[in-house]
Amino acid sequence: MTLTAPDPAATALAPPLVVGVDPSLTGTGIASSNGWVEVHGYKRPRAKDPGITQLPHPERIQAMRDLLALVTTTIGYPDLAVIELPAVSRSGGGAHERGWFWWQLYHHLTLNEVPVALMAPNARALYATGKGNAAKGAVIDAVSRRYPAWTTDGNDNAADAVALMAAGRDWLGHPLTQLPKTHRAALDKATWPTLPGDPR
Repeated sequence: MTLTAPDPAATALAPPLVVGVDPSLTGTGIASSNGWVEVHGYKRPRAKDPGITQLPHPERIQAMRDLLALVTTTIGYPDLAVIELPAVSRSGGGAHERGWFWWQLYHHLTLNEVPVALMAPNARALYATGKGNAAKGAVIDAVSRRYPAWTTDGNDNAADAVALMAAGRDWLGHPLTQLPKTHRAALDKATWPTLPGDPR
């Protein structure tokens, strides 16, 4: 078999690979501009078993490490990762564990030199629907309508990840679809990385 080296010109013209990530201990949404969506989270071995934030500490840290490894492996090494920021107004159990997971994910990506962009939940909703206070159902509907190639099966974590990924492609100058100015105003509300050779 004769192997042909990739054409450098074709590689240079290839659209950027962007991955959107909606971090969650029970259902992290991950969407790639290559056309796939996955959701990964801790699954109770049995229905009566405690959730991840109620496990004994040794089991809890191991479960979170296992989930982190699965999520980071799924993300890979894209040209840009767009991660949703934690909802600062959210309270209740598990805040300690969610914070650990978010920072470990961010650390892994930056340690491996993956450019990371950050979007708050209201900016992500604004990009998807044109309204920063849009409900989960509205985001799911908007994503399904505008990005039908990414199947979310009605999962809000998956839909959020698709919106984040689409925002990243838009910011890089390779939008997946044309959006109204009201939606694209969300791009100004995000924190974008400095990319090599980027004059912005």
